[in-house]
Amino acid sequence: MNEELLAEVNLEDNIRKHFLADIDVDALIALRIPVGRTTYATVFLTRRKQLYAYISSQSALTLADIRKIISRMGMKADAYLPPKSRPDYFQEVGTAKFKETFPGRSVTNPQDIAFYRTLAPYNPALVLIGEVEHGIYQFDADSTSSWRLGKKFSYRRVQTS
Repeated sequence: MNEELLAEVNLEDNIRKHFLADIDVDALIALRIPVGRTTYATVFLTRRKQLYAYISSQSALTLADIRKIISRMGMKADAYLPPKSRPDYFQEVGTAKFKETFPGRSVTNPQDIAFYRTLAPYNPALVLIGEVEHGIYQFDADSTSSWRLGKKFSYRRVQTS
């Protein structure tokens, strides 16, 4: 029990340090499950019953990597929270990478930088989860698909006005 309480406090501190979100952890669903060879995810519920995934790694990750990890974990993301004090982080990085690739061209619509946004460095990552249907999957190098069921859990976020 003390280990779980310590994990909650460390998680809340890391979230406050890296993101603008002030999140209170209510329940840990999956603590530091492997989602890659050097990447771990913690899935938790807040007091407002919102489900989040906190992903950290020893190696560099991009937004595209996080999207792929969330998908392979069997979850659907609602929002990817940007790093602290940079609410337009993904837009800024996408625009910069677009201009680096096409120096003479300007961005005319959001579709121009849709791909370049996914190249933004994103480690650690905090993702608001919208749905979990068949459980939370974790990385397993020994299985044929490299993924196995880690925790039976289902969740669907109900949108309210």
